[in-house]
Amino acid sequence: MDAFLLSWTVPSEDEGKTIKDYLKEKKISKRALTDIKFAGGSILLNGEHATVRASLSAGDDLKVMFPPEEPSPGIVPEKMDLDIVYEDEWCLVINKPPFVPTIPSREHPGGTLANGLLDYYRENGIAATIHAVNRLDKDTSGLMLVAKHRFAHSLFSSMQKQGSIKRTYAALVEGALTEENGTIDAPIGRKEESIIERTVREDGQQAVTHYQVLSSAEKYTLVTLRLETGRTHQIRVHMAYVGHPLCGDSLYGGSRDLIRRQALHSRALSFFHPLLEKEMTFEAEIPADMQAVLKSI
Repeated sequence: MDAFLLSWTVPSEDEGKTIKDYLKEKKISKRALTDIKFAGGSILLNGEHATVRASLSAGDDLKVMFPPEEPSPGIVPEKMDLDIVYEDEWCLVINKPPFVPTIPSREHPGGTLANGLLDYYRENGIAATIHAVNRLDKDTSGLMLVAKHRFAHSLFSSMQKQGSIKRTYAALVEGALTEENGTIDAPIGRKEESIIERTVREDGQQAVTHYQVLSSAEKYTLVTLRLETGRTHQIRVHMAYVGHPLCGDSLYGGSRDLIRRQALHSRALSFFHPLLEKEMTFEAEIPADMQAVLKSI
């Protein structure tokens, strides 16, 4: 299987730096360097093996080869049709269908996106395990970002914490919203005596959701939502909190008369790719079951 590789031509302003200092500026941690040294990776300077103490000259060719990763032993590869919107050597953007969990659990040990990804990795010689940057609930559809390597995952996760990975959702909610757009700023925490449900509570974590109405009928409204924070079930909890639960979201008071799952779709995803150093934006159409509800109202 192919190893993951980073390569640079050293610019004149970095002449005289040690490889260690140069790689630190590239956000390669001390722990990652230890893995490279002892777990099968390598550092090549102008084609020769080098230590992190070596000094750099302008024009040097520096390569870092990360050690191959072992697939997660608890996840069994399963053949699955994956809707891959984008792929490079560092990440994938996947359009997840509804009713598919992201990772295995006691209730869903198989049939998850992670099972399908491991099979895809195996078939394509990708030495990686599962690194989901953002996860979607089983019944939520749409775009997900997956890193192929722990180093890429660390960069994307840092961006996620800083709020620089932008996600936009589409949702069908019950009732007609009186305002065309608005912001819900209400802290979210675990509901008493439940390991699944969340609720708005004063001692919860800060949670901010922005919404905008796209179209509305007497009983239902199609909205887009943008998250400033990423709390568990945030959109579902916030919309129920303001009296407009998601259609199909029986956990938070929505009716399943028109759809068998919460009508929530990760519609757009944008971020600055830290390795390709360019802005990237992806969109996924609203899926068929939500489209069917729209046509019926």
